[in-house]
Amino acid sequence: MPIAIPTVKRTDLCAAVQRRLAAGVLAAGVLAVAPARAGEIEPRAYLNIPAGTNFLIAGYVYSEGGLSTDPASPIKDAKLKISTGLFAYVRSLNLWGKSGKIDVIAPYSDLSGTALVNGNPAERNVSGLNDPRIRLSVNVIGAPALPMKEFVSYKQDLIVGASLQVSAPLGQYDPDRLVNIGTNRWYFKPEIGVSKALGAFTVELSTAVYLYTTNDDYFGGKTYQQDPVSSTQAHLIYSFGRGIWAAVDGTYDYGGRTTIGGESDDKVMSNSRAGVTLALPVTRQSSIKIYGSTGTSTRTGTNFDLIGIGWQYRW
Repeated sequence: MPIAIPTVKRTDLCAAVQRRLAAGVLAAGVLAVAPARAGEIEPRAYLNIPAGTNFLIAGYVYSEGGLSTDPASPIKDAKLKISTGLFAYVRSLNLWGKSGKIDVIAPYSDLSGTALVNGNPAERNVSGLNDPRIRLSVNVIGAPALPMKEFVSYKQDLIVGASLQVSAPLGQYDPDRLVNIGTNRWYFKPEIGVSKALGAFTVELSTAVYLYTTNDDYFGGKTYQQDPVSSTQAHLIYSFGRGIWAAVDGTYDYGGRTTIGGESDDKVMSNSRAGVTLALPVTRQSSIKIYGSTGTSTRTGTNFDLIGIGWQYRW
């Protein structure tokens, strides 16, 4: 039940808001760093947050799995291990009376693995910056921008939101290598999401599309182009109270036909993943989130297992 502001002391009011924020946000999923941009799982991406709130996040993600490539690729039977450390900053915004946020993610990854390249065994070990990302989100229905003192009486019903994420090609990239941390291309990811509260449960659905620019400096002096990838996510979230929540997550990605050096491949991505997420408050201003996911069906792309942990500080 919401807490009525007139009957709550200021100290109790702040404590109530802090309990709801401590583990309820964790940057709304900005810690979902994975080897492939598609396949990311982000529960509570369109959560309402008091306007003017800041979040600083530090996290670690480990993933391990195979890389299923198109038939024209010289890489076969690739096995990759990727460790990623990251920092992120999030600020909630008042966008024309609607709640929104901007988040910036700066990852650093260490990649190692083995594969057959043109039938010959090969190894790859490399560390460097991953492509940074920035995203602007706004909740257009059901989540007004509220100051801290008013937010405690807010109770979610139906939220409809939209976002645009941009990834810049600033990560480690070597055109003489087939496997790199960075991608040497931009991507733009518009998304629409719906979140519906049902008592202690929340059901979320979102759909997005990844739009990629051309990599003009691909291996062998060729160009690399990729068709858009559609991505759909579903989450069932349960709130235990006092800032503790857990989620069962799933995602499905489709598309991404590639063209290398003007030669197109008919094989498209058709991948699904399942995962779980647990958020726990540590103090009134900090919390941790633990999450994991695994591939359930992969036609082409990266079929990986992932575990991660993130720590958040709010002010």
